[in-house]
Formats: sequence, C-alpha cells, structure tokens
Amino acid sequence: MSVATTPAPPAPTPRPPRTPPGPGRTRRFWVPTPKILILGVVGIVVAYLAIVPLWFLIQGTFFDSTSNLFTLEGFKRAYTDAQSFEMMRNSIWFAIGSAVLSLVVGTSLAFLNVRTDVPFKGLFFAASIIPLVVPGILYTVAWIFLASPDIGLVNFALEPIFGPGTFNIYSVWGMIWVEGLHLSPITFLFMVAAFRSQDPSLEESALMSGASRITVLRRITVPLLRPAIAASTLIMTVRALESFEVPALLGLQEGIYVFTSKIYFMLRTYPQDLNGAGALAIGLLGIAALGMVLEHMLSRGAKAYQTVTGKGFRPRPIELGRWRSVAGIAIIGYFFLTVILPMLMLIYTSLLPYYQRPSGKAFSSMTFQNYADLLEMSKATTALKNSLILGASSATLVMVLMAIAAWIVVRSHIPGRKLLDLLSFAPLVIPGLVLGLSLQFVYLRSPIPIYGTIWILLIAYCTRYMPYGMRYAVTSMQQISSELEESAAVSGATWWQVFRRVLLPLLMPGLLAGWIYIFVVSFRELSSSILLYSSGNEILSILIWEQFENGKFTTLAALGVVMVAVLMVLVSIAYKLGAKVGLQQD
Repeated sequence: MSVATTPAPPAPTPRPPRTPPGPGRTRRFWVPTPKILILGVVGIVVAYLAIVPLWFLIQGTFFDSTSNLFTLEGFKRAYTDAQSFEMMRNSIWFAIGSAVLSLVVGTSLAFLNVRTDVPFKGLFFAASIIPLVVPGILYTVAWIFLASPDIGLVNFALEPIFGPGTFNIYSVWGMIWVEGLHLSPITFLFMVAAFRSQDPSLEESALMSGASRITVLRRITVPLLRPAIAASTLIMTVRALESFEVPALLGLQEGIYVFTSKIYFMLRTYPQDLNGAGALAIGLLGIAALGMVLEHMLSRGAKAYQTVTGKGFRPRPIELGRWRSVAGIAIIGYFFLTVILPMLMLIYTSLLPYYQRPSGKAFSSMTFQNYADLLEMSKATTALKNSLILGASSATLVMVLMAIAAWIVVRSHIPGRKLLDLLSFAPLVIPGLVLGLSLQFVYLRSPIPIYGTIWILLIAYCTRYMPYGMRYAVTSMQQISSELEESAAVSGATWWQVFRRVLLPLLMPGLLAGWIYIFVVSFRELSSSILLYSSGNEILSILIWEQFENGKFTTLAALGVVMVAVLMVLVSIAYKLGAKVGLQQD
C-alpha cells in the first residue's frame, strides 16, 4: 500500500538586505496628490475658522492681558454690578417677547396661506422676502420715525385723540415690537413648511365627528405642530438674544441694556474691559448653544408627530366664508405695516432737507439733494464698494469651500468627516457681536497685520455664514447619486475632473441659492463689523450707524433707500441668472 506524499513547499528566497542610499541615490518621499492637498486645505481652513476664535475668546476672558494669569475678575465685574440683574432680565424678556410675537404673527399668516382660501396670497411672498432684504438697522430706524415719542408719525396722528407720546419705541415693549415684526417672516417660512407637511384629514374627521373649530385647533392642530412651534420659538429666542441693532438703537437711548448692547458699551468705554466683555460674551454664547441643542433634540423627536406617510393625501383649503374679506384686510394691513409703511418713511425722510413731520410745508420742501450729496460723499462710495466686495467675496469663498467640505462629509469615508460637519456648524451658535470680540482677541495678539483692514471683516463674514453655506451644499450633495461620479471615474477622469465637470454643474442651483443668501446677509451685516472696522474700511451698515449717531437722519434715510435698492436689483439679477444654471430641459 503506497502512501501519497505532498511535496514540501520550496524554501523562501532570502530577501537581499536593503542597501543604504549611496551618494548617487535619492530617498523617495511621499508626495500628496492634488485631491489630498485640496481636501486637507479645506479641512484646515474650516477647523481654523471654527476653533481659533473661540479659543482666543476663552483665553482672553480667563487670563489677564498684562500678567497672563488666570482670573475671574471679568465675571465679577460683568455679573455682580448693580445693573447685571436688570440686564439679564431685560435680555430674557426681550428675547421671549420677540419670539412669541413673531410666532403668533408668523403662524397665523402661515395657517391662512396654506390651509384657507384667503385672498391676496401673492402678497405672502413679498411680505416674507422683502423684510429679509431690509437691514435690521434700517428697519429699526424706520420705526423710530414712526413711533418715537418726539418725532414719530404715528404719535403725531394719534396726538389729538390720546395726547402726546402715545407710543414710546424707546422701551422694552418697543424693542419687542420691532424685533418681533422683523423676525415674523422667518417664522412664517418655518410654519408654512410645517402646515404643508401636515395631513388635514385628521382635522376634517374631527369636524365631521362634531368637534368645534376651537376643539380641533386645541386638541389636534396645535399638538401636531408642537415640534415646529417649539423649534421656531427656540430659534427666534436665540436670534433675538443675538440681535444688536434693535437693543443698541432703541434701548441705549433710555439706558436699557441687554447682553449685546452691554458688551458694546464695555468695549466702547475707555479703558476697554476685555475680560468683562468676554465674560458676557461667554454667557451669551452658552445660552445660544443651549437653545440650539434643545432645538436639535426636539427635531430628533419630531418623527412621533409625522402625519404624511406613504399614503397619498391632498390638502383641501378651509372656506372662510364671510370671514374671507376680514382675513384679506388683515393680510393687506400686515403687508402695509411691515413692508410699505417703513419703506415709505425712509423714502419720505430721504427727500427732506431736515426731518419734519408731514405737512404742506414739508412736502413743498422735498428735494433730491440728499441723494446728490451721497454722490459727492467719498465715504458713501467707499462703503458701497467695500460692501459689494465683501458680500461677493465672502459668498464665493464660503460656497466654494463648503462644496468641497460637503463632498468630504457626504461622499468620502475619511475618518473624522463627522467632526468636520460639526466644526462647520459650530459658528451658528456664536452671536455676531461675540464673533467680532473673538476676532479682536485673535488678531490684536497676532503678528499678522490684519486687524484694522478689510480682510478681518472678510474673515468674520466667512466664519459667521459658513454653517449656512454648509447646509446648502450638503443638502444639494445628498440629492445627487454617486453613480454619476463612479461612471466618470471608471472612464478615466480624475477626482478634480469629476468634481468640476460632473458635480459642480449639478450642485450649482443649490450653491447659487446659498451664494445669494450669504451675499445678502453679508451686504447688510452690522453686529460683527461694528467691533472690527476702522476708518477708511467702512461698509454701508457702519456708515448708516455713524449717520444715526451724528443725528443726520435725512442722509441716513437716503443711504438706506440706496442700499435696499441695490440689494433688490442684485438679488433679482442673481435669481434671473440662477434660472439658467443647472440642468436644462430641451
């Protein structure tokens, strides 16, 4: 009996020893590909913009600038003086009041627009978009012209009935009124989306079962909208806490301080109290971060309130009947109150040689001299040029960087990509004034000569609006299948060719929408710029602020009208161009 034997494997050939590089041989070094370089640079820039300002803010708050020793004196000065309790009370009252007013107005308008047969639905778009274009400082100044106890047009009209000074815009109630109206279009846009995604058949079933309209509203409509209402309230509360224009223009006149105006006051006094301002900034930052965390938690639990599933549904508008005309009058009144009346006051004031109440003498003295003076004002042309440059540059840089960052987050498998997404979102919780203070801490101590130039404003805008660019880019990227990139890569295209020739054209509609939004908000930005600008680097918002401080209301109004007109024209052009960008259908 023979036994089969398996031949033994051959002995491994010994590897020749590595010879050290001789005089004529060179060591090979790893050379990164263009793809790795681009992705690495984008990751470093995002991390720098998100982390460095916060780190220097913490360092400048907890460490003395002269001795560099740990200190809590800034917190003692900020939170233990006689006005600190009143400041915090005013901040909370102002933020909550503004959020509630915007919620009531915005939700009511959204309900009428989506769920009823209210007339003049075309006005909803104008009433929600135009206030977003009008800068907060101009909106506030317009309401000063309307409701100031001294020069207000509304008080002048009501004086024969109620006596002088019926309304006082320089109060916490006046601040709530202006901020709430200015935030109501944003709440309207939030709640329109919520109403459109809600199945009205549940309410119809309750009505057919004999429930009254009030019962349906209380037991079905409001509970289903609870996540959207809570999220809108939290976001509007944070937005009001971050607001600078309204508290500064209305509150400081009567010594009413909130977080933002107190920080500005501490930095404008001599000597500057950087530790105290930093302590207030960290407190405001903590509240804003807590609000955003709560909003995120509520949005995660919103699935329990979903009513639109795979089953089809078609919302049927509620017939208002005899109340339809009343609702139409309310829509026209809201549009007139929030859009037409403030703009009319700015136009009226811009045509006067000096501000005066409407009368025959005032109308006969109208002239375009204020607009002619703007052409001869070197600061005005410089501010317009700077605003255009900063708006276009920040929008372009943010959207280019965030398009690449969105690819990293959505498409790649790079370790730490979720951290990049988190870092790009972090500046969202940093109020504009706090960001300005943080950049002061960074570049006052930096050897790079950026502070006092237009470049520091560009850095501030890119940092502040980076989260919005990331959301636009990520949302657009998620809607594009990866099969297109894979097909191009199989055909031999490089990563950069795929990104430039395939992804960018498909992403362009979303990127352009983000570009328009960032351009508009950068063009009218004030809260970050107020701490970072220097003479010769003014922007339009800063120039309007200076005119207000100097009491030149007619020049301010003319400048504001020009600013709004430029924004409207540029946004219209951008939307016209956007209609020709992206996928074209034959």
